[in-house]
Amino acid sequence: MPSVTVTSRAAKVMRDQLARRGTPQASIRLGIRGGGCTGYSYLFEFEDKPPRANDLVVEQDGVRVVVDPKSLFYLDGTEVDFETGIRGHGFKFKNPNTKDACGCGESISF
Repeated sequence: MPSVTVTSRAAKVMRDQLARRGTPQASIRLGIRGGGCTGYSYLFEFEDKPPRANDLVVEQDGVRVVVDPKSLFYLDGTEVDFETGIRGHGFKFKNPNTKDACGCGESISF
């Protein structure tokens, strides 16, 4: 069965962002879209509508993350974490399906 995992640290940041936005009941939609210097980039956006019937729904520490089937093909097995460090902070996608990534880490290929 396809899966995406969200760490507790990432879920906390997502929950805080939803609360700051004033929509704590909303979801976070993860996906893949064409573009970027190596072909694809990650999609991370607020989703106010209920999950679609064929979405993968992941619940972690009070946050609902949804992934559409087409994106799940590329995201299967991915862990979403939140990291802080010298180069700044942000969500980190540990995706076993990627073949390459650009130097900035914002663009990937499969």
